[in-house]
Amino acid sequence: MIGDSWYIAAMNCHYRFFSLESFFKDASAAGYPAVEVWCGPMHFALDWARHDDPQVLTELANRYGVKIIGICPEQTNPKPANMASRGEEAQERTFATFKNVIDIARDTQAGKIVVTSGWGYLDEPREDAWERSVQMLRRVVSYAAEQGVTPAIEALQCDETNLVRSAEELEQLLDDVHDEHLAVCLDLGAAWRAGDSIDGYFKRFGERVQHLHFSDIGAESHLAWGDGSRDMAADLAALERGGYTGPISFEIVNSRYHTDPATALVQSARQYEKALDTVKEVYQ
Repeated sequence: MIGDSWYIAAMNCHYRFFSLESFFKDASAAGYPAVEVWCGPMHFALDWARHDDPQVLTELANRYGVKIIGICPEQTNPKPANMASRGEEAQERTFATFKNVIDIARDTQAGKIVVTSGWGYLDEPREDAWERSVQMLRRVVSYAAEQGVTPAIEALQCDETNLVRSAEELEQLLDDVHDEHLAVCLDLGAAWRAGDSIDGYFKRFGERVQHLHFSDIGAESHLAWGDGSRDMAADLAALERGGYTGPISFEIVNSRYHTDPATALVQSARQYEKALDTVKEVYQ
């Protein structure tokens, strides 16, 4: 039955001026069965040398009856880890950071992390940064496999990187890394900026699409659902056509939600319920 394997997950990106416990409490109250933890340092700090205690995440998940289904570290310029880091010391810091991320996903039983291609300097050949990204991804994916954790890679937007910005470039990188343990995260914001579609992602990647960053889009991306112009029912129908069975993770980022993040969570969850009912009426 349509939607039976799906479940929605809340992300804490727009809770950066509220405590992590408020996020867990509000997500539970809004009816989210799961959360994806974005590792902003105001909530859960980590770098190459140390990280906060993952038991804190586990205790919050248990207290509010939600499951942690993913760990999403900060990794765009100038964040702690860049998959395409240049120089031996920077590369070892990056690998150590991702080892910490993977260990946290293992210890919280999240089972999945979100990764990117990283970024290269604009005053060097792009292919040099590309090769560094490939080599680091191979190391990260190998360690993740040892720990029973799945990395899911997403494209970034064109102002965030000069490496993977589209489904086509993502496919090229996957071919070069050549490790089936590396899954795909479909980020609607990045797909929109690149002119990619949900159907196009599934045509390229099929069952390899195992994670989804789901948000509304208007003049900008990563909005709460109902604040943009996307047709969520049509998007859900595309996910059904693609055979998607993973979580639907609401990545709400825009600063307009910083002072009232709970309303954005509730609004998105109610929009999902309505859109899912619409899809079921049409296709069942």
